[in-house]
Amino acid sequence: MLESNQLERIAQFRKMANDDPDNELGHFSLGKALMDAGEFGEAIASFERTVVLNPQFSKAFQLLGACYMKAGKRDLALDTLRRGYAVALERGDNMPREEMARLLRELGEEPPALAKPESSSAGGGGFHCQRPGCYSGPRAVQLPGPPMNDDLGRQVYEKICAECWKEWLGVGVKVINEMRLDLSEERAQKVYDNYMKEYLGLE
Repeated sequence: MLESNQLERIAQFRKMANDDPDNELGHFSLGKALMDAGEFGEAIASFERTVVLNPQFSKAFQLLGACYMKAGKRDLALDTLRRGYAVALERGDNMPREEMARLLRELGEEPPALAKPESSSAGGGGFHCQRPGCYSGPRAVQLPGPPMNDDLGRQVYEKICAECWKEWLGVGVKVINEMRLDLSEERAQKVYDNYMKEYLGLE
């Protein structure tokens, strides 16, 4: 039986996904909440929608593959993890790539060998955005400074590119409106920050 806080999270994220069907954050967050609750069938549908909306979202491929495994759908898990591994490898998303490699081995398949990275002088001066699903790739440009004067702001500055931060600001407005958050309240600020970390892939 699901706990009340799990049901509340699922309801919140389901509302976000339903209110804005093209909101990848809503579908991804709903998928994670359902996965954490052991509702793998429903989680699969949410993660499938996420990777349709953002085919570069390597973390979503990872969790979708894991849900397929939990649901006993080996062939779909293999296909998803192969595609996700390729996305993560191309983007340099090391943590999702390593986890998908582990899952592939668990299914009896050795992941492709890592190619030696090519050096390039193009792009954003060597900065790599760590948000799973970032479209900028080697063109990522770092923010000029931390957007907030706290630890979360420092993490954003060190790990998130300017374009992804700009995207979050737009999504954040939707979060505030849809969740009716009053950011002068500590609880509301915490909810907002949790959505931000979820969207940007910050732990």
